[in-house]
Amino acid sequence: MSRIGKIPVKLPKGVKVSFANDVMTVEGPKGKLSQKYHPVISFEDKGEEIVVSRPNDEKQTKSFHGLYRNLLNNMVTGVSNGFSKVLIINGIGYRAEVQGKILSMSLGYSNDVFVGIPEGITVTVEGNSKVTINGIDKQKVGEFAAQVRKLRLPEPYKGKGIRYENEIIRRKVGKSSVK
Repeated sequence: MSRIGKIPVKLPKGVKVSFANDVMTVEGPKGKLSQKYHPVISFEDKGEEIVVSRPNDEKQTKSFHGLYRNLLNNMVTGVSNGFSKVLIINGIGYRAEVQGKILSMSLGYSNDVFVGIPEGITVTVEGNSKVTINGIDKQKVGEFAAQVRKLRLPEPYKGKGIRYENEIIRRKVGKSSVK
């Protein structure tokens, strides 16, 4: 049996889960999320937790088992606590600010870079260099953070660029003069 799939998903107070027409819907204090699922996987509501099960041991069914259990768990976590990614902007003159639904960044290019903030995501900037991305959908938060980071990847010599808060940049030694 799948190690991830057999773990029941615990439901915090205030979170409601429903399964109808091959769509799982999770509602909580922070919002509502829905996700289609393959009909071979079945969900059993046991009050405080939900058990995900599968009918057979085929390879595809096994992979669906773990996948949908984790998707359900992420949806429950998202509507109860939410997800967050923190980006650090490092470099002289590099800064960011939020203007309505647009993230404006100065990243050393000749022009500023403007990025539209997607629906369901909130962005805050602390001290021009710490960008916090929050939302209830883990996939959307991670994808938007990756798109922002991609605008100026951290370089290994001085560490300039956009990096995740817990990311460690391996530094290289610059070239030295020959005697």
